[in-house]
Amino acid sequence: MPAVPLAALPGPGPSGAAVDVAVVGAGLIGLATAWELRRRGRSVAVVDPDPGSGASRAAAGMLAPVSEVQYQQEPLYPLMTTSAAEYPAFVAALERAAGQPVGHRTTETLVCGVDAADRQALADLRELQLRHGMDVQPLPLRTARALEPALSPRLSAAFRIPGDHQVDPRRLVAALLAALTAPLPSDPALDGGGDGGPVRLVREPAAALQHDARGAVTGVVLAGGQEVAAAETVLSPGAGLGALAGLPVGCRLPMRPVHGDILRARPPAGAPELLERTVRGLVHGVPVYLVPRADGTVVIGATSREDGLDGASAGGVFRLLRDAQALVPGVADLELAEVMARARPGTPDDIPYLGRVRADSGEPVAGLVVSTGYFRHGVLLTPLAARLAAQLVTGEPGADPAADAAHLATTDPHRFDLQIAGPPNRSI
Repeated sequence: MPAVPLAALPGPGPSGAAVDVAVVGAGLIGLATAWELRRRGRSVAVVDPDPGSGASRAAAGMLAPVSEVQYQQEPLYPLMTTSAAEYPAFVAALERAAGQPVGHRTTETLVCGVDAADRQALADLRELQLRHGMDVQPLPLRTARALEPALSPRLSAAFRIPGDHQVDPRRLVAALLAALTAPLPSDPALDGGGDGGPVRLVREPAAALQHDARGAVTGVVLAGGQEVAAAETVLSPGAGLGALAGLPVGCRLPMRPVHGDILRARPPAGAPELLERTVRGLVHGVPVYLVPRADGTVVIGATSREDGLDGASAGGVFRLLRDAQALVPGVADLELAEVMARARPGTPDDIPYLGRVRADSGEPVAGLVVSTGYFRHGVLLTPLAARLAAQLVTGEPGADPAADAAHLATTDPHRFDLQIAGPPNRSI
């Protein structure tokens, strides 16, 4: 989607704003939020020099509210299951608006262990998952290999998770970019919310927030000094939030970049697809996943490091290939097509920041919503995050206000204001 110069933005309306909403950040969360706002009749500008090039570019796209469960992260579970339930309607509406598929696949996920300790760890985790009403089914190894013949015959355990699916994040980004400017089809689910018009994409970095004399946020100042005036601003810049000047005094949003290495491999020309289902597993206690795409490509990942190394880690790439072959030996016969690393924005408790930003007085700062810090769950939480942010901006209630209020209480950006944040959760 070509950049729109600022001169092309509409003139100030009654509020003095060039657009209703400026969204800073064009990863999946920012793009989906802009689309949801457009569907609700708001004019929107998205500010980002390179849309979809950050963590969204590297993401594997697993929609895995069950197999992504970690110990001591119970507050995340309702967010994950709610967003997963919203994905089918989100995908249907987006594909209708964009006129192109997003690579949403509803094939199940298999979770496997290599040794006896892996088998016990997965069985223990299943007990936690079952206590939270999740569907995890033990599989005889013979059945697992009948479903996926490429699985190693030396596995110790296998489980089926029917409700864990996947989407292709790169195709999802492309569809969102298309939907931001395409004619918007009517959507009965929005009760005639209207069309805010094509979203403007400003391909420049945001440098600072703009404030009025009362302290309200009135838009964004770009790195080149130009301004995008907006009645509301939504911050979704991922790990780059700390570089943005002008955040309210006392606004404490601790964040850390967590890098992940990810590989893409493909079968030789004429060879059959290696896998049909997503395969996740533990290999001597270390997690790894293999996500098959419709074109035969397999995405391999699961490293999580905080070493400050922006590029791919040689050790991480080695471990991914070694452990992926322990689950699926045929990985050794694939062509390695891409090696990539990206930083994901992590909060101290690995729960995102989503809500109104408050000043020292405790009052919300007019015109400012934050939606960032999604760490490993950005793709999964995209529908829920976009909807909640759009509702915060517009003041419109959702279908279940009590549930939405509970989600926003969990993601309160100021939850660390009255406590000393503990050490980051390094689980993967």
